[in-house]
Amino acid sequence: MIVAERKPLEEILRHVAGCGKVLVLGCGGCVTVCVSGGDRQAELLASQLRLAARGQGRGMEVAVRTPTRQCDREFLEPLRADVGPADAIVSLACGVGVQLLAEVYAAKPVFPALNTTFMGAHTGPGTWTENCRGCGQCMLAETAGICPIARCAKNLVNGACGGTKDGKCEVSTEVDCAWYLIYKRLAERGQLDALRQLRPPVDWSKSSSGTRRRLVHAELAEPERPAAAGSEEGAAK
Repeated sequence: MIVAERKPLEEILRHVAGCGKVLVLGCGGCVTVCVSGGDRQAELLASQLRLAARGQGRGMEVAVRTPTRQCDREFLEPLRADVGPADAIVSLACGVGVQLLAEVYAAKPVFPALNTTFMGAHTGPGTWTENCRGCGQCMLAETAGICPIARCAKNLVNGACGGTKDGKCEVSTEVDCAWYLIYKRLAERGQLDALRQLRPPVDWSKSSSGTRRRLVHAELAEPERPAAAGSEEGAAK
């Protein structure tokens, strides 16, 4: 899931300075799970904004809503009645949700309340750990379900390197060597021969080509509609 953390209150306050009515939007998706942007965190932020405004001798009306997800347009459209009166929207979603929200309600300033950090898993009480870089070339079938791109400090697709000692990485004794973990798991399965297969370098253009990546299921996608003659797009053509 996408993991994010709250921005400092001072930064959020700078963005909404001068706003009389603010809509704080939580998100019921990933950021609820990592305890950063759910309904409870949205209510807390709203209270902090009200108190801060009161301390500055001014009033601020702060409404709170928490849609199921902010990364799906279908959950944003029903918020129009709440968005209408607001001078600004503060979003407790990942960067994907913030951008879609700003697209759906382009006339309203949308400010992020979170810093999107990584894609990770819940690995302990109150702890989430990065497990995937979204490289677009998943090799987990060959590496015993352990990602060397996200979990190796050098992103090695063939390891281990000479910096491994007692199963730890030379970068830090607190960091497990991903390739040592891969070796152990393959040894337990009796599949160490898999380590003899050399993997080609990662083609980073698949994840950082300078263009927005897109996934389209043709059987589900709607055909693009031609632009109306009077529209800006139609005029441009």
